[in-house]
Amino acid sequence: MSGLLALLDDVAAIAKVASASVDDVVGQAVKASSKAAGALIDDAAVTPKYLHGFSAEREIPIVWKIARGSLFNKLVILLPVALLLSAFAPWAISPLLMLGGAYLCFEGAEKVWHALNPADHHAEELVQQKLQDAHLEESKVRGAIKTDFILSAEIMTIVLSALPPGQSIWVEAAALAVAGVMITLAVYGMVGLIVKADDAGLAVARGSRLAPFRALGRGVVRYMPLFLKLLMIVGTAAMIWVGGSIILHGLYELGLTGPYLAIHHAAEAAGQAVPESMEGTVAWLVTAAIDGVAGLALGLLLIPVVTRVITPVAGLFASGD
Repeated sequence: MSGLLALLDDVAAIAKVASASVDDVVGQAVKASSKAAGALIDDAAVTPKYLHGFSAEREIPIVWKIARGSLFNKLVILLPVALLLSAFAPWAISPLLMLGGAYLCFEGAEKVWHALNPADHHAEELVQQKLQDAHLEESKVRGAIKTDFILSAEIMTIVLSALPPGQSIWVEAAALAVAGVMITLAVYGMVGLIVKADDAGLAVARGSRLAPFRALGRGVVRYMPLFLKLLMIVGTAAMIWVGGSIILHGLYELGLTGPYLAIHHAAEAAGQAVPESMEGTVAWLVTAAIDGVAGLALGLLLIPVVTRVITPVAGLFASGD
């Protein structure tokens, strides 16, 4: 009997330690995820543009497909890569992030270029739409997951850098996994709410017995298309801003500190020119604006490189296969 009690006591002690470890991992994941709040907003703003043009009944299934792809990106690809790079090649993290940042700059700048030169691309887009009609949903989902991969890489890197140093690889892996799941649920839950808001507004406008609620529902239905267009613009701007920020910070990490420090000094000077209560906000806005301009400039430079060099060369390799 005493042996059984001792065994139960040992089991209880182990369970207590395990519970404390789980609480510690979750706490670390939540704290580290908060450091990536800016990237989460970018991710939530970018995704709805991939749902443009689909019927209402396909919106949530498409969001779910993208969310599953995002979980795969974070847990199956990026988590082990982040742990391996952190353990064996920390020097490679910045260059890889910079490649991802350059891709975001290119994709965002290409959308800006198409918006400013619609005549140059209208016929081409019509042809591509006809060719892709049968596979439009799959194509959009693949594009969203591809963009999510870059943003998820940034998020997971931020989370990894925010974890306390000196932990075992298993604790880091668990914290990254918990953070990845929480972040994905938060981002795509928000996206789901955004894309279904007009349907909810219509239901309220038709079904509510109270006039103020019916008016609110009609307002949501009326202004949601405008909001979604605005969100598409914000999403494109976010891609350019995040890409420029990644590139400039990566250059700083690699020793080319001039651009990053110049932006920092400009933001600091702008912050000091306003009341103290607004100093941090103004400094952030100046930094974000300069990062965005740098990202747009880089993206515009990359458009001819990608369209006239990289894409044709990749096509040659693909046709050769």
